[in-house]
Amino acid sequence: MQKSDLTELEIELKDLKLRMARPGSGSTSSREVVVHSQPIPSPVSSPPPSQSPETASPKKNDSKTFDSPMVGTFYRRPSPEDPEFVKVGDKVKKGDTLCIIEAMKVMNEIQADFTGEIVENLAEDGSSVEFGQPLFTIRPS
Repeated sequence: MQKSDLTELEIELKDLKLRMARPGSGSTSSREVVVHSQPIPSPVSSPPPSQSPETASPKKNDSKTFDSPMVGTFYRRPSPEDPEFVKVGDKVKKGDTLCIIEAMKVMNEIQADFTGEIVENLAEDGSSVEFGQPLFTIRPS
């Protein structure tokens, strides 16, 4: 601010408000303006339909999700001509390759961190995935 003609600068972004003023600029205001923003409502999901213990799927109850360890592009197979690393029903051991996540032009083989059976594929082949996004549901064994 010393190298410019600015005497005051105010920036406001969502929940952040930054105000800078040159000392002795004479722009001292006797009132402070407070802006109250309306909270953005988060989507409310409806509660899942209640199931009695007899009708609940045992595959879901004892299953764990396997989450993406990084941001990138998810691939089920090493190349378009090759078979998928794993399919629903496959048994996997700790250290088995489950998929590839491409990040910054590097193909990273993602390995299982526990032994179990693939119950569900949760990510689409070729889709972008986020860190922590569930990729597979696996029933530990």
